[in-house]
Amino acid sequence: MHHFPLEPGRAAMTEMGRLVLDRVVDRTDKLAARPATSPLSPQAEAELVESFLAPPPDRGGDLKALLARLDEAADCALETAGPGHLAYIPGSGLYSAALAEFYNRAVNRYGGLASVAPALAALEESVIRWMARDVCGLAEGSGGLLTSGGSLATFSAAVAARHHRLGEDLTGGTVYTTVFAHHSVAKAARLAGIRAAHIRTVPHTPDLRMDPGAAAAMIRADREAGLRPFLLVATAGTTDTGTVDPLPQLAGLARREDVWFHIDAAYGGFFRLTARGAERLAGIEEADSITLDPHKTLFMPFGTGALVVRDVAALHAAHDGTGSYLQDMGPAGSVPDSGHLGPELTHEIRGLRAWLPLHLHGVDAFREALDEKLDLAEHVHHALSGVAELEVPQRPDLSTVIFRVRPVAAGPAATELADEASRRLLERINGHQRIVLSSTVVDGRYTLRVCVVSHRTHHDRITEALKIITAEARNVPAA
Repeated sequence: MHHFPLEPGRAAMTEMGRLVLDRVVDRTDKLAARPATSPLSPQAEAELVESFLAPPPDRGGDLKALLARLDEAADCALETAGPGHLAYIPGSGLYSAALAEFYNRAVNRYGGLASVAPALAALEESVIRWMARDVCGLAEGSGGLLTSGGSLATFSAAVAARHHRLGEDLTGGTVYTTVFAHHSVAKAARLAGIRAAHIRTVPHTPDLRMDPGAAAAMIRADREAGLRPFLLVATAGTTDTGTVDPLPQLAGLARREDVWFHIDAAYGGFFRLTARGAERLAGIEEADSITLDPHKTLFMPFGTGALVVRDVAALHAAHDGTGSYLQDMGPAGSVPDSGHLGPELTHEIRGLRAWLPLHLHGVDAFREALDEKLDLAEHVHHALSGVAELEVPQRPDLSTVIFRVRPVAAGPAATELADEASRRLLERINGHQRIVLSSTVVDGRYTLRVCVVSHRTHHDRITEALKIITAEARNVPAA
């Protein structure tokens, strides 16, 4: 009899592992048939939520029964891993990355200081260098760190920019972005100590891109008013519409005005692996720092973000720190300590969940999958543009297509009716539970989004989605 329940023997570990693996494989195998949204009624969902608020028992339970409960909890959610998830920016999660993470959590190596696990730290550094140099085109010597997501990456970039350009005196520090920037940009600036009043919203052009001329005028006006412009943030694939800002022009403006140039490429960055993406994201290599989200367009599990920078020393200078209890930790050669490049010291080896899939499948597999998403988005745009009841305002830069109900007449009253019809259209589309879309507001108009990112979304599901959208668009009354 084993007297240490927290240390199961080999046979018990094998049986526990098989129970979990069987459920994971079964769920993954059936993803295509699963509903895209929670099948539970609001009352059933509320009861399930309440049941999971209970504290743990004093005596242990049965793993099989507990896994069945976890299945209930996982079913009470958007099916973000499935092919029908076309809302927001999907994160589908590779099976091979899940295996890597299982191994990673079992060996449980510390990731904050390279000397503690030098080879695994080098593995993680190889992933970061590939992202910085091969994907984004930054020069030799560039680097960065893996984070829990794009928000933390953008925060670290804001801290580095603030430290590099403003030093210890933050007075008058001013940031420039657009209304279509992810809300984490303004949040990062505020957390970095910048006043909300000094976070400028630069006007955009009719095609929804930051206006470089307007940005230049705002920066000059703020300098003349005694403020200190220090950070210009462009977006390479906005969350709302997938639009890419004019990166080369903004890079030139940043150089002329001597401000830090950050690009939020959380969504769009990995499309650089494709020929079309490399062309549409030209100029990204001019950035001082870039936010990437491997849990979006590299199909990794949620909780996998990245910040890459041109000058690792600037990142280190802004985040370095130590304590006497770390005096036994020596350097690990050419591999930097990630704990000195961002706010986190304690974290796992995050690179393994990207390293294993990249080495197992090869980069070409990711390139081909991303090309497929661009093709599918073009197909969606073409098909919806032919539906008389809909207006499709712009051609997609990446894999997001926006559309809405077309007003039956000119004027604000007809526009308001069309927006209300678009709201009802979204409800009817999502009511099928085969796909789920989301909405946003573009220049005051309620707008629906189709975002094709999941590695499990292929032509068959897009064909089905288009049939649903088209049929419901023709059924929704204008008023």
